[in-house]
Amino acid sequence: MPTCSVAQIRHAEQRALAAGAVLMPKAGAAAAAFAAQRVAPGARILALAGPGNNGGDALEAAARLLALGMDATVMLPTDPAALPPDARRAWDLWLAAGGTTLTSLPACPPDLLIDGLFGIGLNRPLDAFWQGLVDTVNAWKVPVLALDVPSGIDADTGQALGRPVQATWTLSFIGTARGLVIPGPGSRAAGELHLDTLGVSLSGCG
Repeated sequence: MPTCSVAQIRHAEQRALAAGAVLMPKAGAAAAAFAAQRVAPGARILALAGPGNNGGDALEAAARLLALGMDATVMLPTDPAALPPDARRAWDLWLAAGGTTLTSLPACPPDLLIDGLFGIGLNRPLDAFWQGLVDTVNAWKVPVLALDVPSGIDADTGQALGRPVQATWTLSFIGTARGLVIPGPGSRAAGELHLDTLGVSLSGCG
């Protein structure tokens, strides 16, 4: 599987956006389709939305899962007003969909969890709040779909930035980060690797 550095993925993303591509809705639709194929009708899906664009992907996915008739809920523990522009539009889409939003984890684990807390841009250890959230999620031992990378993994090196989310599947967008295939914490946390290029071409990856 060809792999890319974070810089290569970012460059391809920015080039596509400059050419008019609308990527976050595509990522959300891909994540929703992936999740819907792996749960039974009526299954409870919880999307964890972080403070950046990875959270926006999770919000888009949740809105599309609701449209598919799935029982989807979002947990967004940070201020929606602080989301970056594309993720804020995804938040507005979620609000328009009429779904349930939580600010903390529910007492009852879902049937499937979507990890949209932190993506390929994470380069610092998880702080106490986020680490506690990840630890609880891992203790649930439910199927987890990580978007781009499991939260708590350095996408370039594959090193753990704390105790990362342990994913069942990782669905990468545009390109697969190198840290997911280097033997170590990243490859162990990623589970089964999948890729949706979102129609974006990459060069220089290998």
